[in-house]
Amino acid sequence: MTRIARIVSATFAVAALLSAAACGSDEAAAPTATPVASVQVRPVVPASAAQFTVTTPDGTADHAFPADFYADAFGCTAANHAPRLQWSGAPAGAKSFAVTMFDPDAPTGAGFWHWVNWDIPSTATDFTTGAAGVAGTNDAGAPGYLGPCPPAGDRAHTYQISVLALDTPTLGLPATATPAVASFSMGSHIIGVAHLSLTAQRP
Repeated sequence: MTRIARIVSATFAVAALLSAAACGSDEAAAPTATPVASVQVRPVVPASAAQFTVTTPDGTADHAFPADFYADAFGCTAANHAPRLQWSGAPAGAKSFAVTMFDPDAPTGAGFWHWVNWDIPSTATDFTTGAAGVAGTNDAGAPGYLGPCPPAGDRAHTYQISVLALDTPTLGLPATATPAVASFSMGSHIIGVAHLSLTAQRP
């Protein structure tokens, strides 16, 4: 066999081996899926924050939102009443309060802020729509309270209502600040927190 013939023969042999490897089982050829790690959202409330108590006279016996407290948007046509909040036992160093309502069960990948308020006077022990303070913008882009309206047929959503005791009399933010900006600004000033949960579900 001539030298050229040997080179040609070797070339075809290598090509045949590569073809056989490429035509192996589908399992071997399939790309390996990389598992996606779950993302843990960092809490804004520090572990050192004092705990106090918040209640509402507006929940039902099973801690659900009454019908009139549902939204008047996103397919709901309720009265959009905001719950009345009452708190006690806040730390003595509080110079203002903030009130928020957040739905971690919203199918957005990042939850949904329904109510964000700040610069509530340190003398306050209750809150509802129209009380003193700054009514911030919710995640729907509107100021003030937006009631629950989970997708029809979805699982029950648990809405986290929080009263935050802050060590500053004002955050110095305009009412148009986004919930993320407001929450970030509160983070370094929180000295106490009170939580309340209410649920909502649509058939």
